[in-house]
Amino acid sequence: MTTQLWAIIVVLIGSLYGAIGPIFWKQGAKKFSLTLEGTILNKNLVIGGLIWGTSFIPLIIAFKGGDINVLAPLMSTGYIWVILFSIRFLKEKMNRFKWLGILFIALGVSLIGFGS
Repeated sequence: MTTQLWAIIVVLIGSLYGAIGPIFWKQGAKKFSLTLEGTILNKNLVIGGLIWGTSFIPLIIAFKGGDINVLAPLMSTGYIWVILFSIRFLKEKMNRFKWLGILFIALGVSLIGFGS
């Protein structure tokens, strides 16, 4: 089966959406404790979990339009989004090795895409 462009776009949107979850988790970690208030009532943890937990839905939809061996690895772009979001919203710092890691992830995803 040839992987259709719409399926690739849906997966990339899903990975972008799913990358928002860990940003909420990081914010929720500030108030985390193994109590009711620190877990279930911690709105950032709950929102992050809901976002991350539903981010698989676009992937399942996209499977109708392509090969799993192309589409599933595209979800790894979520790692890139998390890093970029952490820089922008959490003011985290990057070094040259982290940027190199992003480059390798992007290169690997590109090679998988071109290989289809």
